[in-house]
Amino acid sequence: MLGLGRSYFVYAIAAVLCLTACSSPAFMPADAIPRQPFPATAVPQANFRLPGILFTIQVGAFSSTERAARFAAGLISQGLDAYYFIDTDRLFKVRFERYQTREAARARAVALKAGGVIDDFFIVQPVPGAYRIDPENALRDSIVSTARRFIGTSYRWGGESAQRGFDCSGLTMTVYRLNGLELPRNSRSQFDAGEPTPRDALKPGDLVFFATGRKGRVSHVGVYSGRGQFIHAPGEGRRIQAASLDSRYFRKRYMGARRYF
Repeated sequence: MLGLGRSYFVYAIAAVLCLTACSSPAFMPADAIPRQPFPATAVPQANFRLPGILFTIQVGAFSSTERAARFAAGLISQGLDAYYFIDTDRLFKVRFERYQTREAARARAVALKAGGVIDDFFIVQPVPGAYRIDPENALRDSIVSTARRFIGTSYRWGGESAQRGFDCSGLTMTVYRLNGLELPRNSRSQFDAGEPTPRDALKPGDLVFFATGRKGRVSHVGVYSGRGQFIHAPGEGRRIQAASLDSRYFRKRYMGARRYF
């Protein structure tokens, strides 16, 4: 098992910066507002198989999925890599982009606010503080508890699939990003990015993959939560739920599991 390494956790001190309100000038498209580059090599890699997210921008506090989805979709239409989620206070919030320093994230957010793209914002570090005590288990516990927040919710993804529901890979991507790991967007890319893991060696927080469409091709993914269970977004019109790997449907379609840390 790969350890997380000490170098990454220098950055794990919780940091949240809230800016006070100020006046906004006329609206300016997000892609017209200067952004600072985010070189992949700038993020401490430690022993992750995925890039880390050190700082990101958070906006909004919505009472419904629909409002959060619309807001995220609006940011995506402006060229921002946005996603929404259920926070621990049960409100729906939106995060977008990632930066190697708090200062870079703040500069970008201030520019977006000045251009009328966003209003008030927070700069956040999506890294559980418990990493410093028991890194691996803290991360696994956090990934599973994050996924469980979504159970029972009918989700709509804020991008191309807004009418089809919060698709399976959108759920896993968001859960991982909320825990500081840059998981790719679609299930096939997620499958390719991870380390193959035998079913009898699964640990909570691993991802499990299935061929639910064309035979032999990965098309569905969920977060393994332990004891043969996983959490997934089953499709249009259905709520995010837990399921069993031993169910007849998923047992026949199981394609394998992947580990990222």
